[in-house]
Amino acid sequence: MRSLLEQPWWLAFLAVALGVLVGLAGTWGWRTYRAYRERQRRAARLHRISLALVRDVFLPDGTGSGLHVDYLLLTTRGLVILDLRDVVGNVFGSDSMTEWTVMTGSRRFTFANPQGAMYDRLAALRAIAGEVPVDGRIVFGPQSLFPKGMPRMTLREESLEAEFPQGDRAAAERMVEPWREVWATLSSSLPPSSFPKRN
Repeated sequence: MRSLLEQPWWLAFLAVALGVLVGLAGTWGWRTYRAYRERQRRAARLHRISLALVRDVFLPDGTGSGLHVDYLLLTTRGLVILDLRDVVGNVFGSDSMTEWTVMTGSRRFTFANPQGAMYDRLAALRAIAGEVPVDGRIVFGPQSLFPKGMPRMTLREESLEAEFPQGDRAAAERMVEPWREVWATLSSSLPPSSFPKRN
């Protein structure tokens, strides 16, 4: 008597199941690889615009509380805060809107206008940065589009190098030398943030 595994319908079932598993593994592998490549591209971009950086730190705001900072960079233009937004879809927002909307296909969600939080971060950083210039940008990842235009202080990730050109690295190092002491003190004193990741 033949076993169940020798029956033709079991063979067909196993072939289909194996095909599904291979497809799922391939999809997962491709997504994992794409995410890895995006992280590598982001790291390379940040290296090209900064002389030093810290990420996911807690910036004291002078009230006994603090603010999460995704990235704090030392650049030829001074200290730069980057607030990263890895959203997928069309983003609709303006300086006057309290909430911005993301639409992709039939999916839609809103989030608070991030400009107010950026102003708070910039004010907190200026209070402890001394004479070092301070700037900030809300940076949207490569899978987001702004069909109606980009609000103030926002930019696409691929525009970082145009926004903060560094030029010759040796010359850039000389340019930031007067700020190195402030940077060393600041970057070593900011505690790591346990702020939950968000889109």
